[in-house]
Amino acid sequence: MMFSLEKEALVASGIKEDDQIADYVSKLAHLHEQSIREIKPSHDPLTRAKALFDWLWMKKPDRYRSHGSYRLNEAIDSQLSGGSQVVGNCLGLTLLYNCLLRRAGIDAEALYLETAFGRGPHVLTILREKESVIDIENILPDGFDYKGHLNDPSRTGWGDRELVADIHHGEGNEFYEKGDYMEALRSYERALDLNPHYERAHLNRAIVLDRMGEVHR
Repeated sequence: MMFSLEKEALVASGIKEDDQIADYVSKLAHLHEQSIREIKPSHDPLTRAKALFDWLWMKKPDRYRSHGSYRLNEAIDSQLSGGSQVVGNCLGLTLLYNCLLRRAGIDAEALYLETAFGRGPHVLTILREKESVIDIENILPDGFDYKGHLNDPSRTGWGDRELVADIHHGEGNEFYEKGDYMEALRSYERALDLNPHYERAHLNRAIVLDRMGEVHR
């Protein structure tokens, strides 16, 4: 069965019921249709991708926070809302943008960086254009064709499975902070099922297993 970024990201974000998933898929469709009505049409995929990026920022100028939501459903709701609330963190913004790009018929991937902007792990969108790769930094309003990460040695290409794995990893971190080590372990293991090469998830899984061992001593 084909892996659906929209549906799998919603499930990982905590949207489990079929009717709830359908509701958020409909919300994504609404966003896509709204963008089509308001963006000047173009046959060039890169031009369309840039126009969509600018449109999202125009609609929500204060859309990024480093501690914003990483869940797709919350990014969708915030993008659609009439208020000024934050849409998401780097993962939430990347998930939303990549889902909308797919609906526009544009293949989008993601890029993982071990450390970016001096803060820590980071994800963004990438588009492949002939022989080149274009970085799209979703946390910056002028981040389309961003050049600041090109020489980062930790650049790792991610597909849809790896992006969804990062949602589970973020959930695991939340459970760990709350002291719910069993649920944290389950979340890290879900992340590793989707991305067996995710070193940070391996590390955090080992940490939570060690912590669980200490608790039971």
